[in-house]
Amino acid sequence: MKNNDRLLSRILSRRKALTLFKAAGTAILVVGCVPKKSNSLVLSSIGVSASSTASLATLPACVVSPEQTEGPYFVDEKLNRSDIRSDPADGSVKDGVPLQLTLQVSKIGSTGCTPLAGAIVDIWHCDAQGIYSDVTDRSFNTVGKKFLRGYQVTDANGTVQFTTIYPGWYQGRATHIHFKVRTDATSGQSSEFTSQLYFDDSISDRVYALSPYSSKGQRTMKNAEDGIFQNGGDQMLLKLAKNGQGYAATFNVGLQMA
Repeated sequence: MKNNDRLLSRILSRRKALTLFKAAGTAILVVGCVPKKSNSLVLSSIGVSASSTASLATLPACVVSPEQTEGPYFVDEKLNRSDIRSDPADGSVKDGVPLQLTLQVSKIGSTGCTPLAGAIVDIWHCDAQGIYSDVTDRSFNTVGKKFLRGYQVTDANGTVQFTTIYPGWYQGRATHIHFKVRTDATSGQSSEFTSQLYFDDSISDRVYALSPYSSKGQRTMKNAEDGIFQNGGDQMLLKLAKNGQGYAATFNVGLQMA
């Protein structure tokens, strides 16, 4: 095995949050891309010795990010749209603090991350009152509604963008957005990866003091108390920036297919 491959194997094998999802015999590994100038810090944090840094110039500038549960609320609506705030059934638009979310999807190889075009990226999350669309739950029935759901196909730069609202909260979970990346291999076999994106607790506190979130009362769980977040959620935190009356965030996702 070449030195670079051996070092890469050590990087990937030491991540506790590593999860491989196999579908029809094709494995897909998800990583978060980071700037090349940060390589020494990333490797140090996962236990690779400083003497190994001589080979960094030819290693992928990526680290592994965790897969997380799909949960009970995924519905494959096949809604190809960027703005997911509206309900196609009646044209109503969900109220809330605006959020522009950009996901940049790449595939990782021995020479680094390359933009992955043609990947299907779904996102879905609850509204300001903690309610999901098109599902039956103990406290609500929204079958037939399709708000806050949709997918985009990555462009030549591996990018998709969604216009949505800051998600609300519900009992037993920290604030989060679900996402799923699906690809079709050249052999016709398909693979998918599912995880969740999280929000800084201090920002959520400010948002939830505003209408329409405030009518739900004080939330019951923050990130550190969420059992799903504890399984690598700190690697899935969005870095939010103010964007007009709301926020914007970009999150990098990389895929390694075997």
